[in-house]
Parts: sequence; structure tokens; C-alpha cells
Amino acid sequence: MKARTPPSRVRIITAMGATQTIAWASSYYLPAILGAVIATSLHLPQSDFFGAFSGALLLAAILGPTVGRLIDRFGGRALLALSHLVIASGLFLLAAAQGLAGLVAAWAVLGLGMAMSLYDPAFAALTRLYGEKARVPITGITLIAGFASTIGWPLTAALLHAVGWREAVLFWAAVNLVAGMPVNWFLIPAVGAPLARPQSGEGLARSGPEPRWAMPVLAYYFAATWFVTGAMAAHLPRLLERAGASEGAAILAASLVGPAQVLARLLELGFLRRFHPLVSARLAAGLHPFGAAVLLFFGARGAALFALLHGAGNGIVTIAKGTLPLALFGAKGYGRRNGVLGAPARVIQAFAPLLFGLVMRRFGADAVVLTAALSLSASFSLFLLRARAPALLEERRMGETRSL
Repeated sequence: MKARTPPSRVRIITAMGATQTIAWASSYYLPAILGAVIATSLHLPQSDFFGAFSGALLLAAILGPTVGRLIDRFGGRALLALSHLVIASGLFLLAAAQGLAGLVAAWAVLGLGMAMSLYDPAFAALTRLYGEKARVPITGITLIAGFASTIGWPLTAALLHAVGWREAVLFWAAVNLVAGMPVNWFLIPAVGAPLARPQSGEGLARSGPEPRWAMPVLAYYFAATWFVTGAMAAHLPRLLERAGASEGAAILAASLVGPAQVLARLLELGFLRRFHPLVSARLAAGLHPFGAAVLLFFGARGAALFALLHGAGNGIVTIAKGTLPLALFGAKGYGRRNGVLGAPARVIQAFAPLLFGLVMRRFGADAVVLTAALSLSASFSLFLLRARAPALLEERRMGETRSL
């Protein structure tokens, strides 16, 4: 009997990029468009809705290390496929919600689905498949999923105005079941080759910084930048409105985040791949503060440029979440380590929509000063770490190029 030919790397990257787009658009990016509408419909304050959303992100933070360990051991196909069923179940509960209890239950299930699907599990699955050559596949899926907000926000807004918020939520539930779940199941290999322990000169031994410095510094960097990501994902259109943009103009400007992420990731895949991920991560965290200065100075006229700069920085920060631990520590135990590093970030991110919403209510568009300060501190924190020797980095880059 002829053995089944495994899917090519391009097919795997394309499939996972598409399903990541579905997962992000139908969970994490929903509150920015539907949060206020759902709260009003259920006769609840907006803080209740974003509190439930924050609880979902907190649950995802708690479950992250466990999800990573499971993928380290068994691979990512089954878990990533199941995640779409869980997300769809949460969306069905959200569409049926009639009050606070239903809202909380829905976001609890969605929190489990996000823990099983959003980027970190996909990065771990790719590392389980490709080991230390996973940098290019990680960048590849983020290139595709970078359009999640660009697709998700306008489509959700259009559905909201055409058929209502409950029907919009049910639409995304159907997409998860019909597209997300089968694509992951049939196109992701069941398990990757076992990862060997790093040889001499590889993994942790090849990293510049001492482990006792690398872990806390990376944990802080991801926590600070993910607060910014969480705050902007939930409030960017409203923030731009507070800066003077109309509702339509704010949604249009916010939709530029996706293309900006993709362009920045193309830059990472091409030019910035010549450098250690620390270099691109430092640069990425500095783009949001520059955009914040533009928004504060120009108001609504700077809305589009702010969205572009924030999106570009966030696009590379997302890649850094996958590539920095891989570059500094190697592939062995990557899923568990990435889950541990991501736990503080997800906890901070869990409270970001609620906290930033309160700050924005008090200070309006000036609330962006908070996110700018956090981004700057994150960028400076990485100067405590040293990049890998250029020769070793070039060796890895050539290996990645040959593996395409």
C-alpha cells in the first residue's frame, strides 16, 4: 500500500495561517465591534462585557503552559482542530445569552478556545514539526493571519448592521465549524519528528544571555507589549473616535492594522531575518510610541498613520513571541517554555481591555500615553540581552532558506 504523502510546508503554512485568521477574527477581535452593542442589548454596562472578555483572556493565560506541554508531547493537529469546535460552542452560547450569566459562560468557553488556538499553540505545533528551523513557518502563518482584523472588523461591522449582532456571532460560529476545524485536521500532520536534545553549540548553549536574565526580561517584554496589543485590539476604533475621527473613518483607519502587520512581517521575512530576533523586537516595540506621538499631535488627521505604525510594530512583536524563545533556548521543550513565558503576558493582556477602557474614559485619546510608555520600556528592556554571534546566526539563516 502506497504511503500517504505528507502535506508540503507551503500547504501547512497556508492552512494554519487561514485557520489562525478565523480564530482571531471570531474571538479576540469581536469585542472591538460588538462589545458596546452586546452590552446595550443585554442591558449591562460595558465594563461587564469587557470584564467577561478579560476573564476569558485570564483563563487562556492559566491554560497556556498545559496546552504547550500537550503539543510538545503529541503535536498540534488534534488540539488545533478541536479549538475551532470549542470557539464555535462559545459563540453559540454568546448568541444565546440573555444576561450576565450567559455572557460569562460564553466567554469562559471562548477563553478555553483561545488558549487552544491563538498563535502560541500554532507556534508550538510548527516547532514540534520543524524544530529550530521553525522561524520561517512561524513568520509565514503570521503573514496570513495578519489580515484577521482587516477581514474581521469590517465583516463583523457589516453583519452587525445587516442582520444584527446575534446573527453575526452565529456566522463566525459556522465558519469555525465548516472551515477552521476540517482544515486543521486534514492538513496538519498528526505529529512531528521527535526533537533531539540540542547538540554542542546549539540551543541554550548558543544563546548570549544567561537564562536567569533571559526568562524574566522576555516575560516583561511580552507582558508590556501584549498589554498594548490587548488594549488596541479592544479599543482602537473607539480611541480614534476620541481623537476626532468619525465612526466610519475610525473603522477604516483601524483596518489598516492588518496590512501594516503583513508588510512588517514581509520585512521580517526578508531584510530583518539577517539579524537576531532581538534586533527586530527592539525596533517593533518602538513603533507604537512614535505613532502615539503622531496621534496626539495631529488628532484625527494622524489616525491612519497611527494605525499603520501600531500595526507594523505589533506584526513583528507577534513574530518575536514565537522566535525569541526559539533563538535563545532552542526547540526542546519549546511549547512548555513558551506557555510559561506567555502566562504573565496573557494575565496582563486579560486586564488590558478593561483597564485601558477606564483610562480612556477618563483621559480620552490621551490614554495612548500609557501604551506608549509601556512599549518604550519593553524596547529598552531587551538591551539587557545580547544577540547571538553573527556566524551562528548566518548558519541558521542559510538553513532556513534551504528548508523553504
